[in-house]
Amino acid sequence: MIIFPAVDIQKGKAVRLRQGVANDATVFDDDPVRAARRWQDAGAKWLHVVDLDGAFDGSAPNSTIVHDICRELTIPVQLGGGIRDAETAARYLDAGVTRLIIGTVALEQPEVFADICRRFPGRIGVSLDAVSGSLKSRGWVADTGLTVDAVLPRLQEDGAAFIIYTDITRDGMQSGVNIPALTHLCETASIPVLAAGGVATLDDVKALWPLSARGGRLEGAVTGRAIYTGTLDLAEANAWIAAQEK
Repeated sequence: MIIFPAVDIQKGKAVRLRQGVANDATVFDDDPVRAARRWQDAGAKWLHVVDLDGAFDGSAPNSTIVHDICRELTIPVQLGGGIRDAETAARYLDAGVTRLIIGTVALEQPEVFADICRRFPGRIGVSLDAVSGSLKSRGWVADTGLTVDAVLPRLQEDGAAFIIYTDITRDGMQSGVNIPALTHLCETASIPVLAAGGVATLDDVKALWPLSARGGRLEGAVTGRAIYTGTLDLAEANAWIAAQEK
């Protein structure tokens, strides 16, 4: 089980939103590269980066920062936000990103998503961001009219290599993880699953552990606000996981 520290970039700074609301941001570091180095130095095995500006407007305004993060770090980086065509995907992968996370295109343009997956096999994941089971897109502001169960078979057939499931109502709220929804997803998916939204304390990590143990589908958990504010200690979480895996 891997803990993925999150560096969310908005207007050139490392921030965290509450429930994905663009104008409800807390700036945690003026330098996202410095924030990324901090988590690598603290023992992170992966880094989770989101270009929030790209997620909302479909562009890639923070690509230089992403490139600098990949150049500075020795751990692998996964990136989401604003990746809506194969050309953008190729530029990020060429810049050093290990794998990409696609949300809007995966839900709204299935043929484009399938093409990106074919071009970069094993390196494209999908972000499933839900409120009460209903999936959102375009930076969580658009209703898709779709549910996780409805789209999962098609996404797997298209070539998605992994899934990140976010309970939007819990994101940035430090309110605990949605274990029932994640349990159902891990039982129905045939590809690795990452949990996001509400991973606030070591107890949340412990609650997720059974979904990862003994060959479970859960690959890990993404956490942001909790590790910046200190309610979750990354080193402590990694040490607890390592003890269970012995």
